[in-house]
Amino acid sequence: MQLDVLVIAPHPDDAELGMGGAILKFKVEGKKVGVLDLTSGEPTPYGSLEKRAAETAAATEILGLDWRDNLGLPNRSLEPTLESREKLAGVIRQVRPRWLFAPFWIDAHPDHTAATKLVDDARFWAKLSNTDMPGESFHPERIYNYYCVHLKMAAQPAFILDISQQWEQKLASIQCYHSQFIEGRPQQSPTFIDKLTDEASYWGKTIGVKYGEPFNSREPIGLSSMGELV
Repeated sequence: MQLDVLVIAPHPDDAELGMGGAILKFKVEGKKVGVLDLTSGEPTPYGSLEKRAAETAAATEILGLDWRDNLGLPNRSLEPTLESREKLAGVIRQVRPRWLFAPFWIDAHPDHTAATKLVDDARFWAKLSNTDMPGESFHPERIYNYYCVHLKMAAQPAFILDISQQWEQKLASIQCYHSQFIEGRPQQSPTFIDKLTDEASYWGKTIGVKYGEPFNSREPIGLSSMGELV
């Protein structure tokens, strides 16, 4: 399979939280989209491997993904090791995405910062020619970064995507992760879901729409036309 977009997530649910709206928008545009979860995300207080697998399957169906897999790296101790780099580079060579999406590079969660470093390194390794890795040499054109951070930070994104039409479906995909975002969490307002909605509304307001998702990039972003700017 050749994907247009590969979203790389430290844990199941990070892709939905950070860019579920963008994924849905890509699908409307006819792009082939995949998600690679690096770890199982377990253990968690109310989750289990079986619960998380079922929740991920339900969210995947809502998003309409063309492909999803799990690299099986260790949760809570994710590191950008040579072994992990080779495994991820091998997947990139097999699914051959034009664009990679990784977490924002500043975060309090060590798994998230390790994931971003791992994506950067594996993108470079994927183009190596004299190697035992599966697939042929391949180098994705771009890496973009989505926000799914554990810091109280004032983000300064490079661009914000209008996801007003996709918001309800994105929210439904997030609510599939009942063990993570509903079970055991406070039910009085503002709930976790309320806060997510407020955040998306804030980003939408900054560009004059109802809901938005912020993104960043360490590489310059090129435009062939100003016609699609909001």
